[in-house]
Amino acid sequence: MRQDPTRRALILTALATGACLASSRSSVAEEDQPGSNERPQKDDVLVFAEGDRAGEVIKPQDLQAGGPPVRAWPKDPKTAVVRKGSRLNEVLVVKLDPAELDEETRARAAGGVVAYSVICVHTGCPITAWVKAASGDKDVFKCVCHNSEFDPRQSAQVVFGPAPRRLPALPLAAEDGPLTVAAAFVGKVGAQQAR
Repeated sequence: MRQDPTRRALILTALATGACLASSRSSVAEEDQPGSNERPQKDDVLVFAEGDRAGEVIKPQDLQAGGPPVRAWPKDPKTAVVRKGSRLNEVLVVKLDPAELDEETRARAAGGVVAYSVICVHTGCPITAWVKAASGDKDVFKCVCHNSEFDPRQSAQVVFGPAPRRLPALPLAAEDGPLTVAAAFVGKVGAQQAR
Protein backbone atom coordinates (compact mmCIF):
# COMPACT_ATOMS: atom_id res chain seq x y z
CA MET A 1 0.00 0.00 0.00
CA ARG A 2 1.49 3.30 -1.10
CA GLN A 3 0.81 6.48 0.95
CA ASP A 4 -0.18 9.72 -0.70
CA PRO A 5 2.83 12.10 -0.31
CA THR A 6 0.56 15.17 -0.20
CA ARG A 7 -1.53 13.74 2.62
CA ARG A 8 1.60 12.76 4.55
CA ALA A 9 3.10 16.25 4.11
CA LEU A 10 -0.13 17.87 5.30
CA ILE A 11 -0.26 15.68 8.40
CA LEU A 12 3.40 16.36 9.26
CA THR A 13 2.93 20.11 8.74
CA ALA A 14 -0.16 20.10 10.98
CA LEU A 15 1.71 18.22 13.72
CA ALA A 16 4.70 20.57 13.52
CA THR A 17 2.45 23.63 13.59
CA GLY A 18 0.61 22.30 16.63
CA ALA A 19 3.87 21.63 18.47
CA CYS A 20 5.14 25.14 17.70
CA LEU A 21 1.91 26.75 18.86
CA ALA A 22 1.89 24.75 22.08
CA SER A 23 5.47 25.68 22.94
CA SER A 24 5.01 29.37 22.08
CA ARG A 25 1.80 29.58 24.13
CA SER A 26 3.54 28.34 27.27
CA SER A 27 6.39 30.84 26.94
CA VAL A 28 4.01 33.71 26.13
CA ALA A 29 1.81 32.80 29.09
CA GLU A 30 4.84 32.78 31.37
CA GLU A 31 5.99 36.21 30.17
CA ASP A 32 2.50 37.68 30.26
CA GLN A 33 2.10 37.13 33.99
CA PRO A 34 1.16 40.40 35.72
CA GLY A 35 4.36 42.08 36.90
CA SER A 36 6.76 40.19 34.60
CA ASN A 37 7.45 43.37 32.58
CA GLU A 38 7.84 45.64 35.62
CA ARG A 39 11.32 46.91 36.45
CA PRO A 40 13.03 45.37 39.49
CA GLN A 41 11.33 46.43 42.73
CA LYS A 42 12.76 46.93 46.20
CA ASP A 43 12.86 43.59 48.05
CA ASP A 44 12.69 41.47 44.87
CA VAL A 45 15.00 38.46 45.15
CA LEU A 46 17.48 37.57 42.42
CA VAL A 47 17.20 34.17 40.72
CA PHE A 48 19.52 32.41 38.28
CA ALA A 49 18.53 33.20 34.68
CA GLU A 50 20.12 30.13 33.08
CA GLY A 51 21.76 26.77 33.66
CA ASP A 52 20.87 23.90 35.95
CA ARG A 53 19.78 26.28 38.69
CA ALA A 54 17.58 28.56 36.53
CA GLY A 55 14.82 30.04 38.68
CA GLU A 56 16.56 29.28 41.99
CA VAL A 57 17.19 32.10 44.45
CA ILE A 58 20.80 33.36 44.53
CA LYS A 59 22.65 33.65 47.83
CA PRO A 60 26.09 35.30 48.15
CA GLN A 61 27.69 31.92 48.91
CA ASP A 62 26.41 30.61 45.53
CA LEU A 63 28.81 32.95 43.73
CA GLN A 64 32.50 32.29 43.10
CA ALA A 65 34.72 35.07 44.50
CA GLY A 66 36.31 37.01 41.65
CA GLY A 67 33.81 35.80 39.08
CA PRO A 68 32.70 34.77 36.65
CA PRO A 69 29.43 36.69 36.79
CA VAL A 70 26.06 34.94 36.63
CA ARG A 71 22.99 36.17 34.79
CA ALA A 72 19.97 36.80 36.97
CA TRP A 73 16.37 37.98 36.94
CA PRO A 74 14.51 39.79 39.73
CA LYS A 75 11.62 37.84 41.22
CA ASP A 76 8.71 39.20 43.24
CA PRO A 77 8.87 37.22 46.51
CA LYS A 78 5.15 37.77 47.20
CA THR A 79 3.72 36.64 43.84
CA ALA A 80 6.65 34.44 42.67
CA VAL A 81 6.57 36.24 39.32
CA VAL A 82 10.00 36.34 37.68
CA ARG A 83 10.39 39.72 35.98
CA LYS A 84 11.72 38.31 32.72
CA GLY A 85 9.07 39.83 30.46
CA SER A 86 11.60 42.50 29.45
CA ARG A 87 15.23 41.84 28.58
CA LEU A 88 16.01 45.17 30.26
CA ASN A 89 15.44 43.49 33.64
CA GLU A 90 18.25 40.94 33.34
CA VAL A 91 21.40 41.62 35.35
CA LEU A 92 24.96 40.37 35.70
CA VAL A 93 25.85 39.48 39.29
CA VAL A 94 29.46 39.08 40.37
CA LYS A 95 31.16 38.61 43.75
CA LEU A 96 34.29 40.74 44.17
CA ASP A 97 36.69 41.59 46.98
CA PRO A 98 34.99 44.48 48.85
CA ALA A 99 38.41 46.13 49.30
CA GLU A 100 38.71 46.48 45.50
CA LEU A 101 35.41 48.36 45.15
CA ASP A 102 35.37 52.14 44.94
CA GLU A 103 33.25 53.93 47.54
CA GLU A 104 30.23 54.42 45.26
CA THR A 105 30.21 50.77 44.21
CA ARG A 106 30.70 49.50 47.77
CA ALA A 107 27.62 51.49 48.88
CA ARG A 108 25.46 49.52 46.38
CA ALA A 109 27.06 46.12 47.01
CA ALA A 110 26.00 43.32 49.33
CA GLY A 111 29.25 42.07 50.88
CA GLY A 112 31.17 42.57 47.64
CA VAL A 113 28.36 41.28 45.40
CA VAL A 114 27.38 43.78 42.70
CA ALA A 115 24.75 43.73 39.95
CA TYR A 116 24.64 45.60 36.64
CA SER A 117 22.35 45.61 33.63
CA VAL A 118 23.29 42.91 31.13
CA ILE A 119 22.37 45.30 28.29
CA CYS A 120 25.28 47.27 26.83
CA VAL A 121 24.62 51.02 26.72
CA HIS A 122 26.23 51.34 23.27
CA THR A 123 23.83 49.52 20.90
CA GLY A 124 21.88 47.26 23.25
CA CYS A 125 23.76 43.98 22.79
CA PRO A 126 23.95 41.68 25.82
CA ILE A 127 27.22 41.63 27.78
CA THR A 128 28.53 38.10 27.28
CA ALA A 129 32.18 38.01 28.30
CA TRP A 130 34.27 38.19 31.49
CA VAL A 131 37.84 38.80 30.34
CA LYS A 132 41.13 40.46 31.27
CA ALA A 133 40.86 44.19 30.56
CA ALA A 134 42.47 45.47 27.36
CA SER A 135 44.60 47.67 29.60
CA GLY A 136 45.26 46.11 32.99
CA ASP A 137 45.17 42.75 34.67
CA LYS A 138 41.68 42.70 36.19
CA ASP A 139 38.70 40.88 34.75
CA VAL A 140 35.97 43.10 33.33
CA PHE A 141 32.60 42.78 31.61
CA LYS A 142 32.94 42.86 27.83
CA CYS A 143 30.38 43.41 25.11
CA VAL A 144 31.74 41.48 22.16
CA CYS A 145 29.54 43.35 19.65
CA HIS A 146 31.82 46.42 19.65
CA ASN A 147 34.41 45.54 22.34
CA SER A 148 33.26 47.90 25.08
CA GLU A 149 34.64 46.94 28.50
CA PHE A 150 33.25 47.90 31.91
CA ASP A 151 34.95 47.66 35.32
CA PRO A 152 32.44 46.38 37.90
CA ARG A 153 34.75 47.56 40.74
CA GLN A 154 34.33 51.19 39.64
CA SER A 155 30.56 51.42 39.08
CA ALA A 156 30.95 49.64 35.71
CA GLN A 157 32.73 52.63 34.20
CA VAL A 158 33.76 52.25 30.55
CA VAL A 159 37.45 51.28 30.45
CA PHE A 160 37.64 50.47 26.74
CA GLY A 161 35.54 50.82 23.60
CA PRO A 162 32.80 53.04 22.21
CA ALA A 163 30.18 52.75 24.97
CA PRO A 164 29.13 56.31 25.94
CA ARG A 165 28.48 55.66 29.65
CA ARG A 166 28.72 53.11 32.43
CA LEU A 167 26.34 50.18 32.87
CA PRO A 168 23.36 50.89 35.13
CA ALA A 169 23.84 49.42 38.61
CA LEU A 170 21.18 47.56 40.59
CA PRO A 171 21.75 48.17 44.31
CA LEU A 172 21.68 44.97 46.38
CA ALA A 173 21.18 43.82 49.94
CA ALA A 174 21.70 40.42 51.57
CA GLU A 175 21.02 39.80 55.23
CA ASP A 176 21.84 36.17 55.99
CA GLY A 177 19.92 34.97 52.98
CA PRO A 178 19.17 35.63 49.34
CA LEU A 179 20.36 38.61 47.33
CA THR A 180 17.61 41.20 47.22
CA VAL A 181 17.08 44.41 45.29
CA ALA A 182 17.72 47.42 47.55
CA ALA A 183 16.60 50.14 45.11
CA ALA A 184 15.83 50.85 41.45
CA PHE A 185 18.52 50.84 38.76
CA VAL A 186 21.01 53.68 39.05
CA GLY A 187 21.20 54.99 35.49
CA LYS A 188 19.18 54.49 32.33
CA VAL A 189 18.95 50.86 31.21
CA GLY A 190 19.52 50.19 27.52
CA ALA A 191 21.31 51.80 24.61
CA GLN A 192 21.57 55.50 23.81
CA GLN A 193 18.75 56.73 21.62
CA ALA A 194 19.75 57.89 18.17
CA ARG A 195 19.32 61.64 17.81
